[in-house]
Amino acid sequence: MTYDNILVAVEGPLTIITINRERVRNALNQATIAEIHTALRACDVDPSQRVAIITGAGDRAFAAGADITELQVLPGADAARRFSEAAHDLGLFMRQMAKPIIAAINGYALGGGLELAMSCDMRIAAETAMFGQPEINLGIIPGWGGTQRLPRLIGPSAARLICMTGDMIPAEEALRLGLVERVVPAAALMEETRTLAMKIAAKAPLAIAAIKQAINRGLDMPLAEGCMYEAALFGAIASTNDAKEGTTAFLEKRQPAWTGQ
Repeated sequence: MTYDNILVAVEGPLTIITINRERVRNALNQATIAEIHTALRACDVDPSQRVAIITGAGDRAFAAGADITELQVLPGADAARRFSEAAHDLGLFMRQMAKPIIAAINGYALGGGLELAMSCDMRIAAETAMFGQPEINLGIIPGWGGTQRLPRLIGPSAARLICMTGDMIPAEEALRLGLVERVVPAAALMEETRTLAMKIAAKAPLAIAAIKQAINRGLDMPLAEGCMYEAALFGAIASTNDAKEGTTAFLEKRQPAWTGQ
């Protein structure tokens, strides 16, 4: 499939999605959101694909936010709500899709760009990356999940500070807060991200999907309910062919051959 706003490359078990609007610092318009959604759906249903990576073209921006030219002409509250809901549909799909998604953050991740990154399962940042929710400076609030995902990642007080001031924070501060998992030299960003993605892609795919599901859904449950949910998933995964292969390979001191069954 061809796209106007993103590039999609398949590298073995990896789907690499690059937001390709460098001229506007990879700002996210509605067409780009829709194309990312389509590319991720294709990855999720392709049994040969194990991990998706999202990054931005160039070295200045992962995504510098929503496209302000679209935001400015929204005719009213209903249109603005639909504008928000379209991005939420993408973020919620990313949360429930079976394949893990890694954000390779190569520059500015602001507003909708940060919200897209937070919808990913893991975030690796170049040491030059900058993060923020600057919507308050436009007289609006985050509309693509910033008030919901940010406090879940870094706590409510730090999230209030970022959302209410609109200030940007550098990559090392994002790492300290728990907003990203790793910070690496900018020149090594994609190599480091590919290495992590390939490590995950080499694991049992059904177990990877179950881990993602258990963590994401369990966060919305009381602890006791979450533990029982984990037990149900454990039972289902322990009965798969991959589980039998994994335990057998361990005892035979060899590498397992996963089939996803």
